[in-house]
Amino acid sequence: MHRYDRYVLSQYLLFFGFFALILVIVFWINRAVSLFDRLIGDGQSAMVFLEFTALILPTLIRTVMPISVFVAAAYVTNRLMRESEMTVMQATGSSPWRLARPALALGLTAALMMAILTNVLRPASITQLELREAEVAQNVTASLLKAGTFLHPAGGVTVYIREIAPDGTLRDLYLSDRRDPNEGQTYTSAQAYLVREGQRASLVMVDGTAQQLATATGTLSTTRFADFSYDITSLVTQDRQTSFDLRGVSTPALIWDRDEILAQEGMSLGRLVEELHQRFAWATVCVAVALVGFATLTLGGYSRFGQWPQALGGFVILIGLEILRGMVAPPVVRSPDLWPLLYLPTLAGVMIASLFLALAGRPVRVLLAGIWPPSRDGRADAA
Repeated sequence: MHRYDRYVLSQYLLFFGFFALILVIVFWINRAVSLFDRLIGDGQSAMVFLEFTALILPTLIRTVMPISVFVAAAYVTNRLMRESEMTVMQATGSSPWRLARPALALGLTAALMMAILTNVLRPASITQLELREAEVAQNVTASLLKAGTFLHPAGGVTVYIREIAPDGTLRDLYLSDRRDPNEGQTYTSAQAYLVREGQRASLVMVDGTAQQLATATGTLSTTRFADFSYDITSLVTQDRQTSFDLRGVSTPALIWDRDEILAQEGMSLGRLVEELHQRFAWATVCVAVALVGFATLTLGGYSRFGQWPQALGGFVILIGLEILRGMVAPPVVRSPDLWPLLYLPTLAGVMIASLFLALAGRPVRVLLAGIWPPSRDGRADAA
């Protein structure tokens, strides 16, 4: 690679990393706020919160990477033109196609990173996130037990615990179960313990009282007990059914185990094909946006105020490519044979960039000069 190419590529990669970091932090904070309210509010520790936010990072990075590639390409190209470095290269006879090589290298580097992200890191993070969410959902102490607070884990159920000892002993427990309209049950005990047996969870109460109120007759019966086991599995697992997430399936499984996945999960072939090719389409679009970010900046001449109108036009093109990416996905879900449509945004971006580079090599005034009829007296040529 030419020394100039290495220099420009290093600038591209530097600002690509900078802009990607800034955008990831912004998106991460936005997601972290909702996660913090949900996890910390449910009694989870700060380590669980950090783990969950780390597991959503691959998805966030995938979202911001094309934007970061475009912004880095446009920003560095604008700076090179403003400082006349690209002007010097053009004066030596370098064509826009020749100067686009570092931008192409940036796009290919980002495409490789995106391919690893979408085919390896993101499926693994989603799978791990599902496992951790299931574990948190089964964490009885997080979802049911809080000292000094009246809790309602289910409709008609009230739980109160005065104190939770460091060894896990529950002191002064009150539990009211009014789910049965014909009979209400109330339990109080001096101490209680949580016992897990596989998927079952039980609350073992020691030295307590059980009261049953028959609604029909208004009869209240009281029973003293030395120990009593109360099944609370339904309270901590209600409405927590995990669904199959195709995003967490590895790419080799989507290719080689397609029939098995379709048979077991009952999903459409179009949904599977769309998920598979989107992972590669996200990678290829990085090449397109890098070339668009460079090519749009080459349309204008030198200006001490920079090339921000061209950069704005490139950003509009970036938005158009994103809209196009969202439009081509539904037809593929309905008809899997249309999967090449998923690569249409990449093709459109490359074609737009090629057109801009061609115009930069032969400006519009040169093209018009070739078709504009000169006057007989030569005044048009002089003008």
